[in-house]
Amino acid sequence: MISLNDHSCNVIDRCMFVLLNDIFQSHHGKAAEDFTKAFLKKSIPKMTSAAIEDMMLRKAVVLEYARPKKKAKKKKAKGLNAKERRRLKIFQLKPEHQKYELFLPLHELWKQYIVDLCNGLKPASNPQMIQQKLLKADFHGAVLTVVRSKCPSYVGLTGILVQELKHIFKIITKEDKLKGIFVKLFIYYI
Repeated sequence: MISLNDHSCNVIDRCMFVLLNDIFQSHHGKAAEDFTKAFLKKSIPKMTSAAIEDMMLRKAVVLEYARPKKKAKKKKAKGLNAKERRRLKIFQLKPEHQKYELFLPLHELWKQYIVDLCNGLKPASNPQMIQQKLLKADFHGAVLTVVRSKCPSYVGLTGILVQELKHIFKIITKEDKLKGIFVKLFIYYI
């Protein structure tokens, strides 16, 4: 039978002892013993039944609640940092891709995007609203012509906007040349 040593037990152990003692007294014989063993095996899953019986004879039982294991969260794929992007040359166009004809479909898409953005450019449209939309629009694929510039070699340059960086527009000209133009130095026409 289970024994209780008052000096080495805490409150939970005493409660468990009282509970198990009541079970023994209410259920007689083999059924009570089987229930107690099954209950302890379930409450202390890391021990064998022989170890549980040995522990029951020598010291108080501390029952633990086994929490269900959480599923490991999937890690999101990290993007590349700036150094890796420069090393891999992700934003640089290869010379064989620097052809004006390759970017004509992008220009057609851009024209459709602008028409959709400005609601078909109807005569009844509010010009101020259209102007606000155009200021926030994406210009990748637009045909740009430099009208005025501090650098005279840029004036008259026409091409499709391929890449828009913080201070530079990269355009591809009809001569299949990629030109980088500083945004602050020119006024362009779309």
